Amino acid sequence: MRLPTFRGGVHPPEKKELSKDSRLSVLPLPERVYVFLANHAGVPAKPLVNVGDSVKTGQLIAEASGFISANLHSPLTGEVKEIAKYYHPTLSKPDDAIVIEKSGEEEWELLEPAKPYEQFEPEEIIQRIKDAGIVGLGGAMFPTNVKLSPPKEKKIDLLILNGAECEPYLTIDYRYMLERSEGIVRGILAIMRALKVDNAVIGIEDNKQKAIEQMEVAVRSTPIQVKRLKTKYPQGAEKQLIYALTKRKVPSGGLPLDVGVVVDNIGTAFAVYEAVELGHPLVERGVTLTGEGIKKPLNVISRIGVMASELIEYAGGAQEIVERIVFGGPMMGITVPKIDVPTVKGTSGITLLMKSDPLEEFPCIRCGKCATVCPMNLQPFLLNLYGTNRLYDKQVENGLLDCIECGSCSYVCPANIELVKNFKLNKKVYRSLKGGAKK
Repeated sequence: MRLPTFRGGVHPPEKKELSKDSRLSVLPLPERVYVFLANHAGVPAKPLVNVGDSVKTGQLIAEASGFISANLHSPLTGEVKEIAKYYHPTLSKPDDAIVIEKSGEEEWELLEPAKPYEQFEPEEIIQRIKDAGIVGLGGAMFPTNVKLSPPKEKKIDLLILNGAECEPYLTIDYRYMLERSEGIVRGILAIMRALKVDNAVIGIEDNKQKAIEQMEVAVRSTPIQVKRLKTKYPQGAEKQLIYALTKRKVPSGGLPLDVGVVVDNIGTAFAVYEAVELGHPLVERGVTLTGEGIKKPLNVISRIGVMASELIEYAGGAQEIVERIVFGGPMMGITVPKIDVPTVKGTSGITLLMKSDPLEEFPCIRCGKCATVCPMNLQPFLLNLYGTNRLYDKQVENGLLDCIECGSCSYVCPANIELVKNFKLNKKVYRSLKGGAKK
């Protein structure tokens, strides 16, 4: 029987064995956390605290300042030491962060009331998700309450849970499915109630057999299905996941809601459960610490805003010849210049890669391999040609903005051209030029 999948994609070494058998552990409370005001997609949050203020764990310290924005809560009980700029791992530049130093015993400020999701009205669940500052924990950090509030003309009939975790090395979702399955299911049911949908599907790649079995047990007596997917990267990308499970095609420039679907991450569902039924705002998340450059790969639950260096030390430290520190995995993760970088809500993993010989780049020979593997059915070699010649309008006409930056084209390129790096730059230039034209 052929497993559901999509056209294109690649099969990079999985490297899951490094950390997949490491049970979830809890990082001891850090002495300091650095909570970025831009801890989500959209407009940065507005600070509600000042230097010198005492705060409790879970206390609201910054509020959403726009439609696409999210609340921030203190990950520690302590004192606000400063609001200053620190290197932001997704913006790749310094940005404002609230720095909190631990003091005394931990004291929580919970969201009230905390009760079974069935006792909430759909609108109340969405409001609770907003109050808790929950964003997509797969990496995009899009505010979940916005995702669950589609325009009235968009009829949603299906919720898809992304349990594919197709990115090499990362295993945090896998461990959550093994060890937090009941909470995940409660979170899914709460999201279904919020969306007023009767059907939900969890898509899991077939290299995670134990997770499939565990989730099948957990969803018994619920309207949730578990579907096995072919192991292929990027199976977990939204459009590819939707097509694999439903054969619905999200239109160019469109969103999942255009085909009646909402997609959420496994970790996001668990965060919804904790917010709704336990009253916990989003102040911690699971992180995979992995790669050949880390001495003891593991999966850990840590407070948001902890320094990467502290997590790496918890995992035994780094090897001496580490070449790259990546927030996320090697395909779509972001390389940071140092280990003293704070984590954010979207930090699903920290991957330390060993030093390797640099690959020499050669001219493109139009072999077409990149087009064969592109999951968006684009022609990367053509996009790169237009970009090299600064024909940005031509790039966009040929799908530049549809590129999901998965890295499949770069992975197979025999000329070692950094296609995705080029496309990211081309998008920035195009948007800058168009923005300047409007002014």
